[in-house]
Amino acid sequence: MSKNTARIGVINVSDRASQGVYEDTPGKSCVELLKEWLATPFEVSYAIVPDDQAKIKAKLKQFADEDGCSLIVTTGGTGPDPRDVTPEATEAVCDRMLPGFGELMRAASLKYVPTAILSRQTAGTRESCLIVNLPGKPKAIRENLEAVFPAIPYCIDLIGGARLETNEAVMQAFRPKGG
Repeated sequence: MSKNTARIGVINVSDRASQGVYEDTPGKSCVELLKEWLATPFEVSYAIVPDDQAKIKAKLKQFADEDGCSLIVTTGGTGPDPRDVTPEATEAVCDRMLPGFGELMRAASLKYVPTAILSRQTAGTRESCLIVNLPGKPKAIRENLEAVFPAIPYCIDLIGGARLETNEAVMQAFRPKGG
């Protein structure tokens, strides 16, 4: 990885996708959104893992600690089903939680579906990596990530991750003046 290239992790959490029962469209849609919104060159660490807390935690740690990701987005495993354990895995590996991300994502989703209140998306930091949990449907991924993405590059700046610049024509990040 070159010095000017960021690394971003994408993890699709799904029992069925991890078993090859169906195609991994959520993870792929995340990568496409990031390519659309980011001007900064980046490489992707990518995984499909089952709804298993230990496996999710291990992959989050690997991507943050070994691969050097500045951002990790997860898709799936955020509902109330007993198998949905992505938020628990995220909380277990994070140094600090950022509840505003989940609050804003649920508020954005409520514009589309009343069941948004069932979602348990969250976000937190692990050293210089921001981890954001997203829902598992591509349409909801876009709606949720679009709501919080303007704050993501500045958050990563604050924790010492790679600087991410957005493609201003399609996604504008917020940074304080002089940032």
